[in-house]
Amino acid sequence: MSKRLGRACGPVKFRWAAILLLLVPRPGWGGPQRHSDKPVPLNDSGYVLALGTANRFLHAWQTGDLETGMVLLSDYARRSNNAGALEELFSGGSDRAYEINRGKGHRGRYRFPVVLVTTTGSRLHRSFSEIIVVDTGKNDWAVDKLP
Repeated sequence: MSKRLGRACGPVKFRWAAILLLLVPRPGWGGPQRHSDKPVPLNDSGYVLALGTANRFLHAWQTGDLETGMVLLSDYARRSNNAGALEELFSGGSDRAYEINRGKGHRGRYRFPVVLVTTTGSRLHRSFSEIIVVDTGKNDWAVDKLP
């Protein structure tokens, strides 16, 4: 009788083990997660400052104000881009616009998806990119990656 009971319990135990295995989340099932892509906490005042810096930089791009754009760049961004490329970025027609989407990141570094909108003749062009803004200390924010 004990042999018979043991045989009956075997499949039942296996079923419960299979059910538990399917219900318990496994690491990595949700896809790759990165720290920098976390939603911004509601109480993060740095996010507001970073968003304002991104907006001022993109407004300088829109109006062709190279001087203001250069002031808003981090040391890394200035070193990694040559002067000609920066002048070309800020040169262009007056028919420009931009869209900033909700940023992600963590305290001190935020990534904002942007759309740069330009016109050539009667054609409208959209360029999808991102801008990264970093805290350089004492609530001073700078653009670390150009769109």
